[in-house]
Amino acid sequence: MYNDILSIGPFVVHGYGLMIAIGIIAALFVGLKLAKAKGLNTDEVYNLLFIAVLCGFAVAKVLYCIVEIETFLEDPLSTLGSGGFVVYGGIIGGTFFCWLYTRIKKLSFYDYFDIVLPSVAVAQAFGRIGCFLAGCCYGRETDSFIGITFHNSDFAPNGVSLIPTQLISSAALFVMAVILILHVLKSSHSGSTGALYLIIYSIGRSIIEIFRDDYRGSIGFLSTSQFISIFILLLGIFIYVLSVKGKFDIVNEDEI
Repeated sequence: MYNDILSIGPFVVHGYGLMIAIGIIAALFVGLKLAKAKGLNTDEVYNLLFIAVLCGFAVAKVLYCIVEIETFLEDPLSTLGSGGFVVYGGIIGGTFFCWLYTRIKKLSFYDYFDIVLPSVAVAQAFGRIGCFLAGCCYGRETDSFIGITFHNSDFAPNGVSLIPTQLISSAALFVMAVILILHVLKSSHSGSTGALYLIIYSIGRSIIEIFRDDYRGSIGFLSTSQFISIFILLLGIFIYVLSVKGKFDIVNEDEI
């Protein structure tokens, strides 16, 4: 597709960056709405989303450099300045530093965990639209009617019908976000919604990886993301089981 949405002299609006910006704004809107509905401090939502975005991007870039270690060693500045990121690095980094912040501020991590991760799903959904506009994260060749052909991409092979894995991922993430939002509004167990995010995302990501054809690194016969998904899935199940037992509810915080 076309990544350059608007050009005014030297000023260019790139589709990928625009979708990331829209996603962050949408995530903040959803996070604030959920915080109000759950009786949580909205000021802390601003802080946590800022930490999640900033630290998430930083760790996502670090993990990308690790995956592309040969390229990084040859040209570190070019690799750091590229648009490459590993999403799982963002999830892991953002979650860890948000956890650290809540411990310092003596907040209930799992309560905020439950409202931030549905917001993250919304941001990711818009981000995948940005991937589609840029042509990165593309799928395998296909003769199916759903195939998309790029003509001006710097990433995807041009003139070849490809599975639109970016749009499939985006649609799935929007559906997941709705499921998580409905769940957090009804659930009384702290941590269960965040755990569901980890479970659903890890499964979905492992499946979509099968249809992608861009280089993403590998560990054995698994892509890097599929390998990480195994541990994210197990962590999600572990947290969910403890959550439904009330282990993370505020009344039991001292027992953790």
